[in-house]
Amino acid sequence: MSAPTQAPSSGKGLQANTLGVFGSTVIGLASTAPLYSLAATLGYVVLAVGAQAPLVFIIAAIPMIFAAFAYQELNREMPDCGTTFVWGTKAFGPVTGWIGGWALAVASVMVLANVSEVTAIYFWYLVGNTGFAEDPVIVVWTAVAFIALMTAISVLGLQVGERMQTVLMVFQMGLLVAFGVLAFINATSGANADSVNFSWSWFNPAELGSWSGFMQAVLLALFIYWGWDTCLALNEETRNPKKTPGRAALMTIVILIVVYVGVTVAVMMFSGFGETGFGLANPDNLDDVFTVLRDTFFGQWGWLLILAVMISAASSTQTTILPTARGTLSMAVYKALPAKFAQIHPRFKTPWFSTVVMGVAAIGYYVVMSFLSTDMLADSLSSMGLAIAFYYAITSFSAFWYFRKTLRESARNLWMRGIFPLLGGLLLTYAFIQSAFDMINVDYGYTVLLGVGGSFVIGVGAILLGFVLMGLWGLRPGSKPFFRRESLNRETPVLVPDV
Repeated sequence: MSAPTQAPSSGKGLQANTLGVFGSTVIGLASTAPLYSLAATLGYVVLAVGAQAPLVFIIAAIPMIFAAFAYQELNREMPDCGTTFVWGTKAFGPVTGWIGGWALAVASVMVLANVSEVTAIYFWYLVGNTGFAEDPVIVVWTAVAFIALMTAISVLGLQVGERMQTVLMVFQMGLLVAFGVLAFINATSGANADSVNFSWSWFNPAELGSWSGFMQAVLLALFIYWGWDTCLALNEETRNPKKTPGRAALMTIVILIVVYVGVTVAVMMFSGFGETGFGLANPDNLDDVFTVLRDTFFGQWGWLLILAVMISAASSTQTTILPTARGTLSMAVYKALPAKFAQIHPRFKTPWFSTVVMGVAAIGYYVVMSFLSTDMLADSLSSMGLAIAFYYAITSFSAFWYFRKTLRESARNLWMRGIFPLLGGLLLTYAFIQSAFDMINVDYGYTVLLGVGGSFVIGVGAILLGFVLMGLWGLRPGSKPFFRRESLNRETPVLVPDV
């Protein structure tokens, strides 16, 4: 009998030809945790900009689309799982590339602390144990268990994760769409006396009030879109790696725009903007608008929404681990990290060491922050937007600079490789600077550190810590090929031999 054929491996040992457009899109959607993200941010976006919330979700998607064009073009040229790290290095040099890879890891660790805690809380709500859901110690241990479980699933292989994510995403998106439809039906049937009629003024930029409030809302909206780039980090495990990941990323963003705006409009119509009852300005509704409305819309089946929010957060836990583990794998291959990070599991063809380190780092960060202060944990999550805007901007500028000599070759090159990426980089840079400036204010978040807003210290401090760690790694002999541009430069082939 002939030996069973095995799927081919990519240049780094990852299992190639695993994902198609559908699978990549599913994982991109799962990474954004659409149901949980919208449930947790909608109230705060309305608090910041009022009825212009749908407009904010559209505006925030614009730099995401521009950045997606940059990702798409860079991926066509260099389908490397290191994404921002590799592209930043090829365009600007090792320092820019390394810190871009670090920013992606920082954002991932911060969001893992959030989604794992949400998963834990909703798990205990689902089983009917409110006491455990409100016990900080039990919540922390449960969240740690979820991170460990999703880390193990990530080690087992991408096919296992894809099958699981497909089932979870169909359920999650089905409940999210059903929620929006029921909100619209109840709004038009007069079930709530405070319901309001739809108005096109909700999409009118002239109706925006405070610029600071608008930027705060945009940063929140950037968070709920973040995660679509996971499609690109799995490029070496995708069929047609030069085209499929970029298409999946754009499809992910388009789907999210339609769903976010549609559900937001329906909820606004039903709830209204009052400070009592179901009103979106009611302080009791800010943290999770969906849970407040679940029994009204679903009746005795309200527990399904609790399950869907838990699934949304849990699936995001797994898909957030994937891109960072592959990013550190790529960094190790090109000598930007210790070689241990480049080890591939001989059976599962996954970066097992990078994946385990990612899980352990997320657990350590979450436990430490929870022990120090729940307010610090909350501020670290709000500051995550800085890291997101930072590495998306690096990627956008990298596309413009890397392709600058080809922009005059065609109109397509001018727009897709030049104008759109440059605009995306400029918009994201402005969002970073403006948000950092706002976060300095001691009234911005929940904590004050070093005499300024805790969100600023945590967000900017996390990025600066990357420069320190990069400097320490640069002192080791093994790092010299990378920092001397020998192991990775503009001419280096992206699919390098296994290490």
